[in-house]
Amino acid sequence: MLSNIALLVISALFAIPLLWVVLAALDPEASLAVKVPSPPSLANFSAIATMETTFRPLLNSLILCGGGTVVTMVCSALAAYPLSRYRSRFKRPFLLTIIFATGLPITAVMIPVYALFVQVNLIDSMGGAILFLAASSLPYAMFLTKTFMDGVPIELEESAWTEGATMLRTLWSIVLPLMRPGIAVVTIFTFVTMWGNFFVPFMLLLSPEKLPAAVSLYTFSSQYGQIAYGQLAAFSLVYSLPVVALYLALGRRLGSGFAITGGVKG
Repeated sequence: MLSNIALLVISALFAIPLLWVVLAALDPEASLAVKVPSPPSLANFSAIATMETTFRPLLNSLILCGGGTVVTMVCSALAAYPLSRYRSRFKRPFLLTIIFATGLPITAVMIPVYALFVQVNLIDSMGGAILFLAASSLPYAMFLTKTFMDGVPIELEESAWTEGATMLRTLWSIVLPLMRPGIAVVTIFTFVTMWGNFFVPFMLLLSPEKLPAAVSLYTFSSQYGQIAYGQLAAFSLVYSLPVVALYLALGRRLGSGFAITGGVKG
């Protein structure tokens, strides 16, 4: 009984801020108080429906996070395959290094990274920001991909090798299709992490027309002395839509499991 009450209290603490965002987005005179708008209005959404405020930052975010996610997934699959399939005395130290890299705060390396980007003339470059976002997400994505890849029986690949298939062919045609739920998990996690990343694009991108929505959200809320809470809430809802869409698109794969029934004979 006490545990249920505690869970309800914790759920309410998380639900109240989300409820405020929804109600404030529909209230032209929204404040920090949680109240039902009377009447509800879409004026806040109309106010932010501009290229400079919403559409361009969202497009920049999609380019940055989409590009970074694609680079991360390709590199993590290619790196996880030998870690999963081959034995080496350097395998354990390498995996421990990866685990250590996942816990390294991004703020600890941004100053030397910024200096490096200045030297190689990648400051204010979308390509450079994509590469760094991918590099910072790669250790954990690689570790997760390797874990899921371990669940695919190697006997399936050996059967393909006897038919003349190359390792890249077996990786593309056998291993990756069988670990689609794992790929969906890593893709969602990587994209969501990049989507909410404020510090990296804030440091590496200087031009206002290149800033993603995570940074424009900050500038939007501090541009004036008095914050327009309704417009800020409306922008937050629109900002969350790509993440929700990605989860709906890939989430159905999460419970499908590995389709290997009948693939290995006893």
